[in-house]
Amino acid sequence: MALPYDPETLLHRDPIQALFDLALNLTPPWKVAGFRFDPDGKRLDIDLDFERGARFACPECGAEGCPVHDTEQKEWRHLNFFQHEAYLHARVPRARCDGCGVRLVSVPWARKDSPFTLLFEALTMAMMREMPVKATGKIVGEHDTKLWRVLHHYVDEARAKEDFSQVRKVGVDETSHRRGQDYVTLFADLERSKVLFATPGRDHGTVERFKEDLEAHGGAAGQVAEFTMDMSEAFRTGVETNFEKAAMTVDRYHVVQLLNQAMDEIRRAEQRRNPDLKGSRYSWLRRSGNLSDGQRRELDEHRRRCRTMGRAYELKLEFEEFWDLLGGSDQADAFLANWCLRVWESSMPIEPVKVFADTLVKNWDRVLHWFESRIGNGILEAINSLVQAAKRRARGYRSKRNYIAMIYMTAGKLNFALPT
Repeated sequence: MALPYDPETLLHRDPIQALFDLALNLTPPWKVAGFRFDPDGKRLDIDLDFERGARFACPECGAEGCPVHDTEQKEWRHLNFFQHEAYLHARVPRARCDGCGVRLVSVPWARKDSPFTLLFEALTMAMMREMPVKATGKIVGEHDTKLWRVLHHYVDEARAKEDFSQVRKVGVDETSHRRGQDYVTLFADLERSKVLFATPGRDHGTVERFKEDLEAHGGAAGQVAEFTMDMSEAFRTGVETNFEKAAMTVDRYHVVQLLNQAMDEIRRAEQRRNPDLKGSRYSWLRRSGNLSDGQRRELDEHRRRCRTMGRAYELKLEFEEFWDLLGGSDQADAFLANWCLRVWESSMPIEPVKVFADTLVKNWDRVLHWFESRIGNGILEAINSLVQAAKRRARGYRSKRNYIAMIYMTAGKLNFALPT
C-alpha cells in the first residue's frame, strides 16, 4: 500500500506527528502540525496545517494551482482516540481562482459545512441503521439534531443517484406516522423489494408526486405496467390520472382484511346478545385451514347458537375458495357474481357483509385482475413491519421528514458510498 508521505520524509518528522499523518491518511500539502492531549478532560486535539507555498484546486470549477488568499479556522469532531474524544483543527485556505474569485477549498477529511469528519459520519450512519438516532447521539456524545442533519444529507445524496429506469411493477400502501389520521404513503418496486418513494398523506396527490420523482430518477410513467394497492378511491384516481397504461390490482390481503372487519362488526353486535362469544374473535377471523380441532368444535357450537354469525361465517368460508380458483378471471368473475348475489339475497341481518359486497362491485375489475397479475402488497407489508419496528424503538419521530428519511434508511436499499 502506498504511503501518503514517503518513508524518507517521515524519518525526519516528529514520530508522533508522523504516526498521526499515517493514521489520518493525510497527503501533501496537508500534515499534522501538533497536538494537545488532556487526559482529565478526555480529549485529544490535533492541529493540521498545509505546507508553505502550497496551491489548491478551486472547489467550484476544479482549476488547479490556485494561490492562497487567506485562511479560516475550522474544527471537526473525529473518531475517538481510545476512550477520548478527538478533534481536528485546521486553518482552511481560501484560494483565489481567476475565473471564480476567492473560494474556500475542500478538505479531504470532511465535507463542506459539516462539524464532523467523514469517518465520524460513517460511524454514526452505521449506528443509526441499527438503533434510534437519539440513542446514537448519547453514545457518541452529540445532540441528535446534528446527527439527523448527517442522516438527511446522506439519504438525499444517495437518493439523487437512484436509477428508476427499470421500474415496472409498483406497490402502494400507507403507513402511520402517529396515531390518528397522520399517514405517509409508500411506493415500492415489487421486483427489487425496495421503497422507491415516501411522501406525506394518502390522497391522489401522492401518486402525482411519485410520478414526478420517478421521472426525476430516469423512469417514465408509460413504462409502469402494474400497480397493486388497497381499495382506496384516492389511489385509484391517482393511478388512472398519472399512469394511464398501468393495470391495477387490489391487494388480496386488503380484500381479506375488509371481509374480516365486516365479520368482526357482526360478532361485536352478536356478543352483546350472547356473551358466550367473548374470546372467540380470532377463531372467526382465522383461515379455516389454520384452525385447531378445539377451535373448530368451538365455532361449530357458536354457529348453532348464533344464526346470524353462523350465516356470515358460511359466506366467509365460501369466499376463501375464491383465491384458489384455477380457471382464471372468467371463472372468478362468475364465482364473485354468484357470491355477491347470495349475500344480497340473505334474509339474515348481515349488513356489514353486504357493504363489503358493494365495495367489491365498486372495485370489480381491480379485484379480478389479481388472477392475471398475481401480485400483491406482501413486500410492502414486510417493509411496513420494519418501519414500524424502527419507529417503536425510537418511540416515534418528531417530524414526518425524519420519519421519511428513516424509511429510506431502513427499506430504501440505498448505496451511501460511505468511507471506511
